[in-house]
Amino acid sequence: MNAIEVRDVHKVYRRYGRRKNFGTLKSALLTGRVFQDLRPDAVFEALKGVSFNVPQGATFGVIGRNGSGKSTMLKLIAGIGKPTSGTVAVRGRISALIELGAGFHPEISGRENVFINGMMLGLSKGEITKRFEEIVAFAELEDFIDAPVKTYSSGMYMRLGFAVAINVDPDVLLVDEVLAVGDESFTHKCLDKFAEFRRRGRTVVLVTHALDLVTRFCDEAVWLDAGFARLQGDPQRVIDAYRIDVARGEDEVMAKGEAREHEPISAPPASSLNPDPGSLIPDNMFQANEGRWGTREAEIVGVELRRADGTPTHIFQSGDAMEIHLRVRAHQPLTDFVFGVGIFNVEGVCCFGTNTLIEGAEPGELTGEAEVGFVVDRLDLVEGTYKLDVAVHRANGAPYDYHRLLHTFRVTSALNDTGIYRPPHRWTFSGGVRISSPPKHARS
Repeated sequence: MNAIEVRDVHKVYRRYGRRKNFGTLKSALLTGRVFQDLRPDAVFEALKGVSFNVPQGATFGVIGRNGSGKSTMLKLIAGIGKPTSGTVAVRGRISALIELGAGFHPEISGRENVFINGMMLGLSKGEITKRFEEIVAFAELEDFIDAPVKTYSSGMYMRLGFAVAINVDPDVLLVDEVLAVGDESFTHKCLDKFAEFRRRGRTVVLVTHALDLVTRFCDEAVWLDAGFARLQGDPQRVIDAYRIDVARGEDEVMAKGEAREHEPISAPPASSLNPDPGSLIPDNMFQANEGRWGTREAEIVGVELRRADGTPTHIFQSGDAMEIHLRVRAHQPLTDFVFGVGIFNVEGVCCFGTNTLIEGAEPGELTGEAEVGFVVDRLDLVEGTYKLDVAVHRANGAPYDYHRLLHTFRVTSALNDTGIYRPPHRWTFSGGVRISSPPKHARS
């Protein structure tokens, strides 16, 4: 049996401009513009034919970008709004924690708000009285329950709202991204409550950007994208498809940004080339800000990041191969040249740097057009955004063309490692330790 059935749901919002100004009702009627000016400027379709079922007793995740329709869908399930077309059917008592402090009156105490909210959720005064101490203890507000709610912090608001929502013993609990404002201890308490709900056969619908929560708790998930249900089913399968789409979007944004900001700069006239880089070049490139320096006797006219199969990209999975390809143009024959690469995190910490001189390559001659490749067999970095330095310079360090932090790429990971480097590793266990499920993502 399904606890929730959503059938071909559309939800349209009407948007009005700021130009609807009337002097008086009489003037509006006399000009005949009253009905015309009350028409919306535009409509926005938040949901576009969404359909899915949530089985009774299931924990169901809803994921997607901001503005994809997740919160709108939850409000329709909660009965806060009605679909423009289509149907939403829910079986059992609903408790919704959708907006922080929604339904709380700021001028009255937490105690009074508990009773008011409990009655709104279908409990009698006697039932609330029996559960009151448990609610207050769960919210950790024993010392503040008689203070006006307007004096509460955002975390206190959230804790009280969550405590009321879960203690009315609902058949269906709706939760929208509220755990983001809780401290770690309270978050663990909420997650334990979710696990208890699952054991008791209650239905939970969880809207969140925390994808690890979806894989940990949810039996099924749906991915909403621009109002459409793109995919529903096994949480890991849905999340993997969502991550691929997000990575594709990030890749396009990064590619456009580099194309706009780092267009190839034409070389200066040969007569103006100066082998002495001069005082404008920073003494220490690793401490310099973003920029580009050099005499341009040799010039980097293109930088492309590729996967192992040669596909251009700016998004890599931790542990995958990465290739950096430099297109170089020498405006005169050169026998003194070195190629260099540096990888930095967004805080400016150097993760790795090397060049052909350090690694023992002896230069011969550089003329005309050339391509230089730097291949990383395994990019063992933790998830994050990284910047590249690329350069062609003399053996003494004087740059022909130095690109400082001008090229960006992202590393994604299903894990939450900290630091910068993720070395190949494995876990071993012996003696009195028993592991029910061994680590799945260690690399060796």
